[in-house]
Amino acid sequence: MARKIFFSFHYARDSWRVQNVRQSGSIAKFDKTPFYDKATWEKIKLGGDEAIKNWINDQLKGTSVTVVLIGAETYKRRWVKYEINRTIEDGRGLIGVYIGGIKDQNGNTEDLGPNPLPSGYPTYRWNKNNGAQNLGEWVEKAAVAAGY
Repeated sequence: MARKIFFSFHYARDSWRVQNVRQSGSIAKFDKTPFYDKATWEKIKLGGDEAIKNWINDQLKGTSVTVVLIGAETYKRRWVKYEINRTIEDGRGLIGVYIGGIKDQNGNTEDLGPNPLPSGYPTYRWNKNNGAQNLGEWVEKAAVAAGY
């Protein structure tokens, strides 16, 4: 069965790291929701909360797994929390991947941030658990566990 992945993350802080994850060869066979640039996101935000919720809901349609990419401040993000809750409500697979060890555009890394996922959902560390090779397996496992 074809899998489609939704990535949830703190856009302003982590988009560089997220691009590294999205370009991982281990998920090349999966469909991914589009990666929008800052201008697109700003335009969506102008529509207010309902527009943002509608956009997120549209992005989640047809996905089997949400991958929350956990940076130092991801746990604080209102829309990340919404995406997590919506994923759970819809019965999709859900995993967290700590990305603090991935270098940003300036070559810096960050400490690991708090886990925003509810208890019981699996989390992995991109560097320590070799995410570049294993992310596809983690996604597949989460999809199967959710019945996708």
